[in-house]
Amino acid sequence: MTGLLTQIRRHAAAKPEGIALDPVIAAPVTWADLAERVAAEVSAIRAGQGADLAVLCQDHGVEAAVRELACLEAGVPVLSLPRFFTAEQAEHARRACGASGAGADASRPASSRLPHETARVTFTSGSTGTPQGVCLSAAHLLEVAGAVVETVGADQAGRHCAVLPPGILLETVAGFFATMLAGGTYVCPPQERLGLANPFRPDFARLVEVIGEARITSLIVVPEYLAGIVGVLEQGGLSLPDLTLVAVGGARVAPELLARARRCGLPVRQGYGLTECGSVVALEAADEAVSGSVGRPMPGVRVSIAPDGEIMLEGRMFLGTIGRPREPGVLATGDIGRIDDAGRLWIEGRKSALIVTSFGRNISPEWIETLLTAQPAVLQAMVHGDGLPAPEALLVPASPDADLAAAVAAVNAALPDYARIARWKEVSPFTADNAMLTGNGRLRRNAIAATWLDGTPPFFEELEAATWRERLRFLTIPQVRAGLAGTISRRAYVDYLGEAYHHVKHTVPLMQAARARLLHRPELVAALDEYIEEETGHEEWILSDIAAAGGDADAVRGGDPHPATRAMVDHAYARTATGNAAAFFGMVYVLESVSVALAQRGASAVADRLGLPPEAFTYLTSHGALDQHHMAFFADLVNGFASDDDRQAVLDMAREMFGLFGGVFGSIELEDTAHAAA
Repeated sequence: MTGLLTQIRRHAAAKPEGIALDPVIAAPVTWADLAERVAAEVSAIRAGQGADLAVLCQDHGVEAAVRELACLEAGVPVLSLPRFFTAEQAEHARRACGASGAGADASRPASSRLPHETARVTFTSGSTGTPQGVCLSAAHLLEVAGAVVETVGADQAGRHCAVLPPGILLETVAGFFATMLAGGTYVCPPQERLGLANPFRPDFARLVEVIGEARITSLIVVPEYLAGIVGVLEQGGLSLPDLTLVAVGGARVAPELLARARRCGLPVRQGYGLTECGSVVALEAADEAVSGSVGRPMPGVRVSIAPDGEIMLEGRMFLGTIGRPREPGVLATGDIGRIDDAGRLWIEGRKSALIVTSFGRNISPEWIETLLTAQPAVLQAMVHGDGLPAPEALLVPASPDADLAAAVAAVNAALPDYARIARWKEVSPFTADNAMLTGNGRLRRNAIAATWLDGTPPFFEELEAATWRERLRFLTIPQVRAGLAGTISRRAYVDYLGEAYHHVKHTVPLMQAARARLLHRPELVAALDEYIEEETGHEEWILSDIAAAGGDADAVRGGDPHPATRAMVDHAYARTATGNAAAFFGMVYVLESVSVALAQRGASAVADRLGLPPEAFTYLTSHGALDQHHMAFFADLVNGFASDDDRQAVLDMAREMFGLFGGVFGSIELEDTAHAAA
């Protein structure tokens, strides 16, 4: 026994009706009920015989929490797979553990390559498609969780909300296990409920709303999440008075972001950790007067600094990796830092990412990146320049009108001459989907460099970068924001479907018109033929959805589109009929990329709010899934465009269509909030 179930039973005895788990979307689970559920699951696991590895890939919720606790108590190693892993990464992890072919949430025999006493195998997404599994013992995990409780104080146990993606070790140990030990309430809604269905494109407004409504008292976040929350609070003049702890880690945090967070009333405490150390090494004290450090080492860990500045750790450690026991001695972290006279640890960058300029100056790119991303105009930044006279930067704008030049100038004014940014380039966002971010939000520098620095970028990446501001402007349209959040009325949804019908019925005719003018381009004719086959009849799906949603499908069929919809369709015909007909693919890019977003984030949210049947969403959900395939097909197709004329035609059309499609959404009347559920 690990002792965690014993602690749960103590809480059950002391406060049987107290709330242990709150999934938000369903009834909460009391301590007494949790103790019974975990014990029953343990018995079921032990009765299974031979199932000695649990492969978990679940969203946050009661079922996942009970399963996690039961496996820990039963001594069954858990392979926890983050849901954002690629299929290749997930299969590699399963195969490495001897569970090849096992689906999510399955149990399979564990490989003998797992070190003795392994309780959890954690794979970070790493820098390749074949990440390495770190093996941790139950004693180690609970020791870290106990150290978190000791450092924070059991009296701080309140309502902790799981914000980080499922499968992230930091949330499991410092959030879930620590809350169970301390006797707080673990609030564990599905990620979509928090606006985090795609953890790398969060809906921060929704996240802040749920944090406030659920009376959350503590969170663990990465810097990007902290910046998003702060942005919503600043923009709306809002506050989250129930919060008593916001722990931030995973990457270096800009001092200005910490200052902004504290001005918003957020009780932010910076931390530092590694998977090999059970996720937490140090945590800033609540009353720390000096902001910017990650605090003092927690009980059980000793920290020293090597002559070259690398942070070295001793004390509680992982068992090893799959097939390789841990070698005794200190652990070299790869992070650069220092320890001040008060014993506080400061993180100053990554050893492997150090830039050495042609003037012989060593520069940590994270130093400059944190200053850049503290600028409101900059969403993401990667600094590079090894061997160059001065650093350079790749920048992602945070808003449609972001002034990146002014942001760089402001940062340069605060830097010494040798570290000032000499040149910069605007690029598209770094995400896990395009393999440029790790699971916890770290830059995958080699992948970013391969795309943006090593030769000419693929045209699809250039298209994404060149239209990113138009996409951001499109996302500011109130109707689009309401649709993605699900806060629209049934009437607005039916009106949206009506306008969708009036432009989708022209999709195949437009493709046929483009095909007729591109007969000299057999590769484009073949692509259009495939599109035509798949898109034929989609307007009938929409009419069926309208009827299922309570609308008048016949009236829509015989009616006229809004002038904004007519303008978009007319423009598409005109651009296809004159000039370079390859421009048509700029419209494909806009409509399909938007439908993917609506299907992934909007459809289920609208369905939950309005209580409509699945039959009312066949076009949106099916089309979204289809367009995910189409986007990969589209990227391969346009990356083959060698002509500057083709590329410019696609780019111009895409920019125009974002504006015109935004007008279609803007034409839909949003009813007053008081009538939104009507």
